[in-house]
Amino acid sequence: MTDPNQPTPVAGLVVLDKPLAISSAKAVAIVKRRLRNAGLPKSIKVGHAGTLDPLASGVLLVLVGKATRLQDRFMAGEKRYLADIDLSAFTTTDDAEGERDEITVESPPTRGHIERVLADHFTGTIQQTPPAFSAIKVGGRRAYAEARSGRSVQLEPRPVTIHDIAITHYDFPSLALDIRCAKGTYIRSIARDLGRALQTGGTLSALRRTAVGPFTIDQAVTLDTLPDPLTPTDLTTTPETQALLKPKNT
Repeated sequence: MTDPNQPTPVAGLVVLDKPLAISSAKAVAIVKRRLRNAGLPKSIKVGHAGTLDPLASGVLLVLVGKATRLQDRFMAGEKRYLADIDLSAFTTTDDAEGERDEITVESPPTRGHIERVLADHFTGTIQQTPPAFSAIKVGGRRAYAEARSGRSVQLEPRPVTIHDIAITHYDFPSLALDIRCAKGTYIRSIARDLGRALQTGGTLSALRRTAVGPFTIDQAVTLDTLPDPLTPTDLTTTPETQALLKPKNT
């Protein structure tokens, strides 16, 4: 029997187009505040299914209420990215935040050569070393904390799966890639390792996530268009989230 004094359970998600310059945690906090503005309790759970760095934009799945139980399932879905890579330099962070090391390239690689390298070394299941500036724990501490302290960070390669990787634009040193990959793939590492394979530089200069599983950027709402207050009827639902709201058989 339903207790009329208990709040109505909620299970849904926001397909958010996260802007640049804010963290995923900040985006989640904004969603939670707008839910509370609609009268939902402070205790309502809100999380996300896969972090996007502040320097990246695009699809961030924000899970609300009972949908947070599906975090692992949503995180396991295929991801798609548009990545801009600068082949003229490496950086300490493998992206535009780090200290640059300019690379002199006397003979830039042709588009055809890059396509062959991508097909031979960056498609399928590959071994990939995460960036030193990452959230992976090393001896109980985050790798980025060790790196920022000036300590040497040694991370072990791990298998990741890249389903497809294609050039969408190339004008040396600027290279743009469309990447479909599985959970755990670091696009910064692709930029760095591709530069090494081409004997050029390799820095991720911009990143936009265009899909997480079946959820695409075309479905996403921006913070400007996200309702405030945000009610349960504004949330996206799926068969999985709806199933969470069905009463259990007793």
